Amino acid sequence: MTDQAAEVDRRVAELLTRVDPRTTDAEVFLGEQFDAGLAYVDYPLGKGGLGFPAGLQRRVDDQLDAAGAHRAFLRNPLGVGMLPLTLLRHGSDEQQQRYLRPAFIGEEIWCQLFSEPGAGSDLAGLSTRAVRDGAEWVVNGQKIWTSLAHRATWGMLLARTNPGLPKHDGITYFVVNMRQPGIDVRPLKQLNGQSDFNEVFLDDVRVPDTDRIDAVGKGWAVARTTLSSERAALSGAGTGAANIGGSAVERLVELAVTNGRWHDPVARAQIVDLVVESTLIRLTNQRSRAALRAGRSVGAEGAATKVGAGLHNRRLQGAFLDIAGPAAMSWDDQAGQSRRIASGYLRAQANTIEGGASNVLRDVLAERVLGMPRDPGELPRSTPWKDIPRR
Repeated sequence: MTDQAAEVDRRVAELLTRVDPRTTDAEVFLGEQFDAGLAYVDYPLGKGGLGFPAGLQRRVDDQLDAAGAHRAFLRNPLGVGMLPLTLLRHGSDEQQQRYLRPAFIGEEIWCQLFSEPGAGSDLAGLSTRAVRDGAEWVVNGQKIWTSLAHRATWGMLLARTNPGLPKHDGITYFVVNMRQPGIDVRPLKQLNGQSDFNEVFLDDVRVPDTDRIDAVGKGWAVARTTLSSERAALSGAGTGAANIGGSAVERLVELAVTNGRWHDPVARAQIVDLVVESTLIRLTNQRSRAALRAGRSVGAEGAATKVGAGLHNRRLQGAFLDIAGPAAMSWDDQAGQSRRIASGYLRAQANTIEGGASNVLRDVLAERVLGMPRDPGELPRSTPWKDIPRR
């Protein structure tokens, strides 16, 4: 055991002795975890970390899980899974001090204002405008597929600040207060009856320049960091859930053992394949996340894993239907298990769209990994955004 691993174990033991996670309010416990440097162990002291290798975070999480501790990611997926690395790499010290801790403890919920009705797969084509007005920016536009916007305190916003530049170059990244006048949040009803997503209308919303992340026009570079974190989170990396939409593969094993399907060799082979896939995705994402935190680019690797993870979770939730049999068709069972299976299957269909549509990510892989030519019908990358035809 290294000295750093021993120090991590000591701090975890001290935390659990001082604060019992089973009887302590979640925000209080998570605040103690953050202050002990056990939120993101590779982050600097005072910002939720200890300056240790990122791999030791798993050591922390495993011990806290065993003690029944609260998972920060599950309380605030975007504020814990996507915001921290963005702030660490692009935000000011003041912004890091202001936002990291409240996001980790779940005091302030975050959402992501990226996709638009005309800029989903082609995110860089976004048209929401931010116009400078003294020490503030005035924002007008519409966003869609915004998770948790109905609960969020803050949003990560991409807006176009210079339409005369190429589409990737005229974008700026902001933090926007979601509780202010001019923001209208409207829930979207999903196939499974839930409303995880929203459309958001911004009408003369004012954002202080102090809430701009990085330089004017550098928003695409900042967004790439956020998107890399999002793809890792959606694929099960870091301290997040094993999958987004439906139940984890461990639940599938439990279900098969309980209802006897584990003794069917065909069903068992299907489950084993899914366990192997899930493990490979988790390990690849841990490596990607460590590389991101070290400042290295993992664009192509992240895209490959996101494509694989989306398809994997759709297969996984389909396997739940196969293993559960007719019981999975009951939507209103008292135990709730059948409802979770059916709802999870329907929700998982979004996994190949959210966080980067699979067809777009395949284009990324074709161009950046395989060296294939771009679509001959595409305009040159130097074309100003204002000159690009819009449908």
